[in-house]
Amino acid sequence: MTYSKEIAEVEGSPMEMLVFEPEGDGPFPGIVVAQHIPIAHMGLEKDPFQIDVGERLAKAGYASVTPFIFHWWAAEEDLAVKREEFRDDRAVADIDAAFGFLAAMDKVDAGRVGIIGHCWGGRVAWLGACHNADLKAAAILYGGRIKVGMGEGSVPPIELADRIACPVIGVFGNDDQNPSPADVDDLDAALDDAGVEHQFHRYDGAGHGFQNFADENRYRKEATEDSWRKVIAFFDQNLK
Repeated sequence: MTYSKEIAEVEGSPMEMLVFEPEGDGPFPGIVVAQHIPIAHMGLEKDPFQIDVGERLAKAGYASVTPFIFHWWAAEEDLAVKREEFRDDRAVADIDAAFGFLAAMDKVDAGRVGIIGHCWGGRVAWLGACHNADLKAAAILYGGRIKVGMGEGSVPPIELADRIACPVIGVFGNDDQNPSPADVDDLDAALDDAGVEHQFHRYDGAGHGFQNFADENRYRKEATEDSWRKVIAFFDQNLK
């Protein structure tokens, strides 16, 4: 599977994006992929897991765009600084730019676009769904810090649940501490209170990042395969 590299300008800052397309003429449904944090200091192409997500979605019939949401800092900047200075308003702008690019692609049906994110990207996917009513489905995979706002004046994304206009699927490991099982209960309750259609799936013996095959200590094969089946079925139901 091959992909192309594109650049979008976000508030004057160039943002690299990886674009994956299925074989055929389309029009295809599309998915914005919010990156996980291990590649914040490396770039999109150096992490096999992030590439696998795009390839996996393409094989399932989805075009996707993965924006590099850490373009606001120099590549050599310390990861701790990027975490500390991360701003939700910029993340929303990044996701909107990626959504706009994806929706404008010739082979993409702009009315059938969703979002997915793992880890840090799970939080960003939730945030994106709160701010973009044109998204038709959102997959949140062990996204932490959803109960915390990032950047001056920001609101914790959990408090924006009533703005989510699409169905949500959540995937979590019961050994995770960010989000912890209690955090997941709070996310579940927030979506219930907001009347958002959702399904959560929790896995015993799995912790944070359990889908990441590039990390042998975290990877859990059975939970990964089962959760990916559920995520693809969710997107098929809501985007196809």
